[in-house]
Amino acid sequence: MKNRLLMILFSSLAVLSCKKGDEKKDGPKPYPVVAVETKNVTGYDEYPAAIRGIVNNDVRAKIQGYITQVLVDEGQYVTAGQPLFRLETNALSETADAAKSGVSAAQANVQASRAAVSAAQVEVNKLKPLVEKNIISNVQLQTAVANLAKAQAQLSQAVASQQQASASYKSAKASVDYSIIRAPISGVVGKLPLKVGSLVGPSDATALTTISDTRSVYAYFSMNEKEYLNFLEKSVGATVPEKIRNLPLVELKLANGSLYPEKGKIEVTTGQIDAATGTIQFRVGFSNPTKLLSNGNSGTIRFPKFYNNAIVVPETATYEQQGIVYLFKVEKDTAKNSVIEVQDRVNNMVVVKSGINKGEKIIAAGIGGLKPGTAVISKPVKFDSLVQSVKPIF
Repeated sequence: MKNRLLMILFSSLAVLSCKKGDEKKDGPKPYPVVAVETKNVTGYDEYPAAIRGIVNNDVRAKIQGYITQVLVDEGQYVTAGQPLFRLETNALSETADAAKSGVSAAQANVQASRAAVSAAQVEVNKLKPLVEKNIISNVQLQTAVANLAKAQAQLSQAVASQQQASASYKSAKASVDYSIIRAPISGVVGKLPLKVGSLVGPSDATALTTISDTRSVYAYFSMNEKEYLNFLEKSVGATVPEKIRNLPLVELKLANGSLYPEKGKIEVTTGQIDAATGTIQFRVGFSNPTKLLSNGNSGTIRFPKFYNNAIVVPETATYEQQGIVYLFKVEKDTAKNSVIEVQDRVNNMVVVKSGINKGEKIIAAGIGGLKPGTAVISKPVKFDSLVQSVKPIF
């Protein structure tokens, strides 16, 4: 009996000991806590963009012929007038030589015709006084006048033939010159889809190449109708051109995620909604001194949004349920959930429009599983160190 009492006593002590351990384990836990701050922050709206040279000229053959030489490489910088391709010229040269011979023959014919006119004119001039003195009959003078008119007609025909021969020669010579296809502008050679032996002509759908002037480039991006209307409402100015002039410089994020070192200026907008896409297009000019950008590149335009003296909280302090964003305030060492209205998310921070005030204490991180009304131990942390410790992943 005594042993049974001792066993019951030890069991009771063990249960009490476990309960005390559990109570200690279930007590308040420490959480990182920060005071809500105000900061000047810059957010960005991002839009996919297509990069184009300021001038892009398709190169096409002006005559039909076979390519005999490709004189440049893709990506090569060329100057205006530099030869790019050569076409087969044998038949063209023969035509030009024949036309040149025709010009020489026509010139000789004109000279002979002019000599005949001069001779006929001399004959008329000689017979006129003889007829006036009745030394010879008028019939002889009329015959001489008729011969002069005939010679003059033949001269006119010879001159016309010479002009036609000269035009034919110029055309043939131009065709020979066109067999050397030259760069229309200074710039960078694009893709070369056609090789030696390809037959090319003026009406070909495929250009021989494209020359792009990339000393400066344009980045084209689009906004949908809603974005465009919001843009107009927020921009400063009475008219669209004035709003465009007052816009801040924009950034260009390259395809690899890095930022292009030069900032760009929005220069123009189409001003009309494209009925097919429901968007409106903008053009941004960027200088390109190092030729890093080329025609056909892609990127992302980053349009800055400035929030001055804005209330911000760490993004790790927030959570979302059914589209509503919450955070935990700390009041009397107790976690109290509170709804906030989010204006933007910038660099691991949430820009808050309403729902929290500067100086209030909030739990900054580790809120998974935390329930409203839970007792907490505040562990103060610096706002900046918490935000900067979260690195974005690209």
